[in-house]
Amino acid sequence: MFDGITDASAVPYIGAALAIGLGAIGPGLGLGLAVKGAMDAIGRNPEAAGEIRSTMIIGAALAEAVAIYAFVIAIIILFV
Repeated sequence: MFDGITDASAVPYIGAALAIGLGAIGPGLGLGLAVKGAMDAIGRNPEAAGEIRSTMIIGAALAEAVAIYAFVIAIIILFV
């Protein structure tokens, strides 16, 4: 499978691509599930929409931080 990759300079590019690619899957799924849960909760209890929305935004920011960490790791792999 990897017979064509004989150049050692290709390894950082592959590592960076894997780091950001795999590192973005978790936050993407987490954000989707968080928004789905928030929309279900607002649909059941519209009076609590403000509190649900603010809690969801805080959770989304924390989940997005994981993707930013993966991006930083990919940049470090690529340029260091």
